[in-house]
Amino acid sequence: MSISDPEIVTRSRRFDVDAIRADFPILSRKINGQTLVYLDNAATSQTPRQVIGALTDYYERMNANVHRGVHTLSIESTEAYELARTKVATFINAPEPESVIWTRNTSESLNLVASTWGQANVQAGDNIVISAMEHHSNIVPWQQLAAKKNAELRYLGVNADGALDLASIDSAIDSRTKIVAVTHMSNVLGTVVPIVELARRAHQAGAVILVDAAQSVPHMPVDVQALDVDFLCFSAHKMLGPTGIGVLYGRKELLEEMPPYMFGGDMILEVTYEDATWNDLPYKFEAGTPNIADAIATGAAVDYLTELGMDNIWEHEQRLTAYAVNQISKLEKVKILGPKDPSLRGGVISFIHEAIHPHDLGTALDRQGIAIRTGHHCAMPLVRSFDVVAAARASFYIYNTESEVDALVNGISEAERYFIR
Repeated sequence: MSISDPEIVTRSRRFDVDAIRADFPILSRKINGQTLVYLDNAATSQTPRQVIGALTDYYERMNANVHRGVHTLSIESTEAYELARTKVATFINAPEPESVIWTRNTSESLNLVASTWGQANVQAGDNIVISAMEHHSNIVPWQQLAAKKNAELRYLGVNADGALDLASIDSAIDSRTKIVAVTHMSNVLGTVVPIVELARRAHQAGAVILVDAAQSVPHMPVDVQALDVDFLCFSAHKMLGPTGIGVLYGRKELLEEMPPYMFGGDMILEVTYEDATWNDLPYKFEAGTPNIADAIATGAAVDYLTELGMDNIWEHEQRLTAYAVNQISKLEKVKILGPKDPSLRGGVISFIHEAIHPHDLGTALDRQGIAIRTGHHCAMPLVRSFDVVAAARASFYIYNTESEVDALVNGISEAERYFIR
């Protein structure tokens, strides 16, 4: 599937940024006397009234545990909770809701696969393939598994322009490869990775493929069947939803074979003093009382994004990213990391100022009401590969505008006047 393919969603609402912004109360906040310019969406997006309302409605009208009661509140809570799962399944075109597992975040989803499927399937002498642009959460679990199993961890390279080095695929993926675990979109470089090609290569070798979609699912149409992926992970808090809840999609046949990750609560089918048996999917992986309210709110976030149309969102962000790359490139002392061609990247722009440390720049911009991210972005090896220890990052979403990009560029110029004498 092309990253601009609008298969899953409809254009039921004209993309009106002013109308969208009116749904987000926080965007009217003043920071240091300036109207907030929020450009840290790759870390956490803001939340619209509709999602906040879903949280409030749950606690005011149906606060009760799920799957365990015959009273009205429990029944209503269960129905809303499972409806949210169905909405998420539809959103990513999963074949059935049972293949959608609620977790706490993308990191837990990745760890779940490494600790269950990986533990059961990776053996000594096998190899695990990831890319050099991964978030720590998609590096460290595989490092730990490889060390425990005496397996090899291999890296797909990154070209100087920030694109995945496709030439490295042939040497990295072979008959001993068990899993290919890669990001769909880099949270540092904005690079969109060719998942369809990687999935094809992985499956040819008899391996499975896992995709860290934390930066893609919120921003572009994602169809797990068209991508032909075996596992896909993402978080609600990057797609207008609440913190503390994430999603693991897995092929049903793989999930059924995997052992449980944690024990207790709904994942139990039957317990004796001597033994226990496990519940069916998806509950086998959802131990204890789940995050009911935030699951329901995630369903509301999916409704909001679906109404806008993921194709519209992607088009808006590509236009905004192209404008931002062009404007930031005019700053003589700033170097942008990653592809210069906006069609090859999402709305994430990391950059380095040759005379101002990223932390100083971030502080100076905050004084002007502009929120960006600074640091290694939980991708320390990648950032260090550019011979720096930190970078500044601006990341965009549905409510950002060209005038906010102008504010960022002007803010950097203002910082230069302060720091550069």
